[in-house]
Amino acid sequence: MGGYRINTEPEKAILIGVSNDNQPYSHIEDYLAELAFLVETAGAIPVRTFIQRLDTPNSRTFIGSGKLDEVRQFVIREKIDIVIFDDELSPSQLRNLEMELGIRVLDRTNLILDIFAQRAKTAYAKTQVELAQYEYLLPRLAGMWTHLERQRGGIGLRGPGEAEIETDRRIIRTKIAILKDHLEKIDRQMTTQRKNRGRLVRVSLVGYTNVGKSTLMNLLSKSDLFAENKLFATLDATVRKVVIGNLPFLLSDTVGFIRKLPHHLVESFKSTLDEVREADLLLHVVDISHPGFEEQISVVNQTLQEIHAADKPTLVVFNKTDAYSYVPKDEDDLSPRQKENLTLEELQKSWMARNNAPCIFISALLKQNAEALRRLLYDMVREIHITRYPYDNFLY
Repeated sequence: MGGYRINTEPEKAILIGVSNDNQPYSHIEDYLAELAFLVETAGAIPVRTFIQRLDTPNSRTFIGSGKLDEVRQFVIREKIDIVIFDDELSPSQLRNLEMELGIRVLDRTNLILDIFAQRAKTAYAKTQVELAQYEYLLPRLAGMWTHLERQRGGIGLRGPGEAEIETDRRIIRTKIAILKDHLEKIDRQMTTQRKNRGRLVRVSLVGYTNVGKSTLMNLLSKSDLFAENKLFATLDATVRKVVIGNLPFLLSDTVGFIRKLPHHLVESFKSTLDEVREADLLLHVVDISHPGFEEQISVVNQTLQEIHAADKPTLVVFNKTDAYSYVPKDEDDLSPRQKENLTLEELQKSWMARNNAPCIFISALLKQNAEALRRLLYDMVREIHITRYPYDNFLY
């Protein structure tokens, strides 16, 4: 039988990060841990990480020659299938690295696009992902020809990777134009749908990926949305009508944000993110159990700035209190630090609460403090509603 053999075994991957003034070494391990989670979500096995300190990435191979030789020897010895960088690589860097290492090389953007290709379920989400993939592929087309010699499927080769890799730039540009036109038509339809939702306050869940937004959506709307412990479980915007007391409002769940989210991916998901732009109130969900939750808050706030949604009323919802543990900092105590759980009252008086007011601490999974969240949400939605529609009497 002709054609290429499809590799059904999970691919073995090594991860590479570069430390510099913008990415201090103390952060790189956390970044590579997130990259490993992305790799696992894509279906591969992260085998080892490599970190190099470089003030300026090598223009030819991103990492230095010594580190490249170390990586090459490890690839050969351990029969590694794929090398993944935590930063975006230029087309020439990708091409040079593949020639030097003899296996496929991906950057963070390509990996995220691959996960999106797996996660896209609806025709709309698939179209958005396809557009982002083609825009990523276009400047890298010349280097992609080298894949044809050893292509066997796998991470980074889904969607247009296999089916359209031999097409030329002109055809890809035409395809991009067609996809953009199609998305613009859908955007207009969705804009009309949003305008026809009536006089209901719109609340949108935002947050870093995998912080529990879908679980919270299920809790508040009593629905059964897909939720699991993987990155980007939700791509399509989901809207539900929620009623708390006598107050109805619309609640939407959208794609999670992530560090170094590719710009063209944000552009492709413009209509999905319009749910955030047009919301009256944002629920910024934070995974308080994550060691880097403060940086995740900053990433979300920065992304909100980029999509012009940072000035909206926001309630910070610290989620996963059931998994959170506090490490006391007693400088005079020489004994090993012990983790302990704080009560909700203690959390509400903590620095986290002071720095992120208004906020609330919950466990959406265990429904802890859910009623307090509903009461707070009711008050905030009601205030928006009576300001906008002062003569509605169903609230009184």
